[in-house]
Amino acid sequence: MGVVYLAGPIMGNDYSGATDWRREAASKLESWGIRAVSPMRGKENLGKERAIKDSYDGSEIATPLTVQKGIVTRDRFDTTSCDLMIANLLDAKKVSIGTMIEYGWADAFRKPVITVMEKEGNVHDHGMVRGLTGFRVETLEEGLLVAKILLVD
Repeated sequence: MGVVYLAGPIMGNDYSGATDWRREAASKLESWGIRAVSPMRGKENLGKERAIKDSYDGSEIATPLTVQKGIVTRDRFDTTSCDLMIANLLDAKKVSIGTMIEYGWADAFRKPVITVMEKEGNVHDHGMVRGLTGFRVETLEEGLLVAKILLVD
């Protein structure tokens, strides 16, 4: 079974904005026998957050998965141990620093990156992102199909 890491902006989104597309993508991938890994798993305690923070160190809702060290450790592990990464950057309002770091980790471990981004106008449309992108598509559905072709077909 192949494993896909589902990268994309989290900070500033509400819980559903950070999880809905990942849940839908995971369901589709699972139907093809591919396991999806989300950086939001185990963070149900953030369900009432209107704007997710970069970390919750010192907060009453902090858990080992929502503090700086836990976020970095798990996301690095997931990014470097998956088979490929899908980065959903659609409709991003500001640059996702965490996702950009995940691009670096994926590249360092030679994990293919599928970038889902508008043809023009996305805040992430930068030479470094374009250079680390193995496959660029404009819809999540297209990105999932590329993952299927790489891991199953």
